[in-house]
Amino acid sequence: MSMEIALSGVKAINAELETISNNIANAGTYGFKSSRTNFASMYADTSPMGVEAASRTQSIGIGGGTLNTGRGMDVAIKGKGFFAVKEPSGQTLFTRVGIFTADREGYVTDSFGRRLQGYGVVPGSDVLGPMGDIRVSKEQLPAVSSSRLDYVANLSADWTAPTVAVFDPAEPLSYNGSNVSVVYDSLGSQHTLTQYFVKTGPNEVTVHYGFDGAPLAAGTETVLQFGTDGRLTLPTGPVAKALPLPATVDPITLDLNYAGTTQYAGQTTTTVNDADGNSSGAFLSVSIDEDGAVLAQYSNGLRQRVGTVALANFPNEDALANVSDTSWTVTNASGEPLYDAPGVGQAGSLVAGALEQSNVEMTSELVSLMTSQRNYQANTKVFQTQNQIMQSLMQAI
Repeated sequence: MSMEIALSGVKAINAELETISNNIANAGTYGFKSSRTNFASMYADTSPMGVEAASRTQSIGIGGGTLNTGRGMDVAIKGKGFFAVKEPSGQTLFTRVGIFTADREGYVTDSFGRRLQGYGVVPGSDVLGPMGDIRVSKEQLPAVSSSRLDYVANLSADWTAPTVAVFDPAEPLSYNGSNVSVVYDSLGSQHTLTQYFVKTGPNEVTVHYGFDGAPLAAGTETVLQFGTDGRLTLPTGPVAKALPLPATVDPITLDLNYAGTTQYAGQTTTTVNDADGNSSGAFLSVSIDEDGAVLAQYSNGLRQRVGTVALANFPNEDALANVSDTSWTVTNASGEPLYDAPGVGQAGSLVAGALEQSNVEMTSELVSLMTSQRNYQANTKVFQTQNQIMQSLMQAI
């Protein structure tokens, strides 16, 4: 019986050594979580039967260090959660390794070709779209003509009427200040809209316009009126300006919004000069932001959100089953995944341009290795002792 007990000890220690060696081997593996083998004693009624490797505990809840890589498609999870990646077979696996790229079809995949799962984009809304593969369109970004210009400034209350009474864009003494805005036509060509500000009365400024260097026709001016508190009183909403574009492009009626413009003493300053619209742009690259946004970068300087990374949490993450490629799969004990955007609910936050390192503590593993070696030797000593007793018994017979 003693040899059988010693044999159980050897088997249990072999299982422990397997766990320790796997931890040590993966000390440099991104997103790896170390494990621990747990022993339990065995009895037949009250008779001792030795020991068994009863279970294995994962340290999923212990984060690894963060390695800054600077790469736009590297991302680390800080806190709870897993990236969900779908294999070609359709099975969804879960990983902490945030090494991603956009394949030739535009799908965001990990280093094993598995497609990253996330939320789609709902046009014109911040609401998260349906879950699925995140895909980046590598097609040319179309041009969008301008339809709105937001302009906010402080037009100095210290202005006096210009010395030249008749406005002339070629005569700087006929206006108090000017500002240029860039707008786009339907083909993506840039045009300039120039605003000339003329002090025309108490608490009143008249705005004249020029387009691509030529003045707009008379009667297109806008009169800005201010209250005694320096705030804009008129106009109360956007003013529409038809722009003289060639027939080769769509016509534009631009809504100019002066809300927030003031007339206070001191310098004239512009705080907002923002027109919508853009030129066309070629796809350049894709990156993942700290809020989980997958952003496509285009040659016209625009960044377009094409999806949001989803993070999965589980009722019992320690019960997830390890599989290859530093991944886990769902079990009955783990429960089904619960998805959220990064930083929402139980989901951790993201660190952009970084990777999570292995959480293996090498010093602890080496100490455990020495302890296992000592215990293994002690169990083999039982074999030797039992063998010597048997030899002595046979000699006595």
